[in-house]
Amino acid sequence: MPGMSDPAAMSDGMDMKSMMKDMSDKMSSMPMTGNQDVDFARMMRVHHQGAIDMAQPELRNGQQPEMRKLAKNIIAAQKKEIALIDKFLAKHGDGLKAEPSK
Repeated sequence: MPGMSDPAAMSDGMDMKSMMKDMSDKMSSMPMTGNQDVDFARMMRVHHQGAIDMAQPELRNGQQPEMRKLAKNIIAAQKKEIALIDKFLAKHGDGLKAEPSK
């Protein structure tokens, strides 16, 4: 596979599936509160962190400038949205949080 001659890149590529599974497992096992806004915020926080987790290996090992730029933009945008979600949950979440940022 192109771009997979580096062992670190191969490891990151294989880890991408485990990152997706981890995110999916966290989201599907998260108990619902019954509050649509809080549940949405908590789920989206996990989803956004998953996007960051998957973009980081692209920055480390990606070869194509447009994909590296996309990864960088994803990380920046998702971090901003996570901050908004955290503010919302601090105000409305009754102490409930999704997974903390890494």
